[in-house]
Amino acid sequence: MSVNTDRYQTAAARYFEAWNATEPEALGKAVAEAWAPEGTYTDPLAAVSGHAQITAVIAAAHEQFPGFVFRPLGAVDGHHDTARFGWELVNEADGSAPVAGFDVVTLSEDGRIRQVLGFLDRVPTTT
Repeated sequence: MSVNTDRYQTAAARYFEAWNATEPEALGKAVAEAWAPEGTYTDPLAAVSGHAQITAVIAAAHEQFPGFVFRPLGAVDGHHDTARFGWELVNEADGSAPVAGFDVVTLSEDGRIRQVLGFLDRVPTTT
């Protein structure tokens, strides 16, 4: 069990705020609040660093999945400077969640994200 639960939950909340921001100004601000300037994001589809590249990845996800939001799936768990949490991408219109995964994040001293390693557990099939 985590001793510093608030730190991990705050980092995860900022992370979801960034992933759910759709307006360019709000997205840029949310990314800056969630990630350290040299922060990175890596998953099977992307490997980027810095606020501008992270913002671009999030904006691309919104273009690919309009009307969807990222929601936490389960509790945030962490120790030392590392936290993990599950998530799903939910269609606000019908509640379906075609994409789900979990992320492992490393935090900087100020609580912002230095690194995200993302894993996809469920992805849509293509025909």
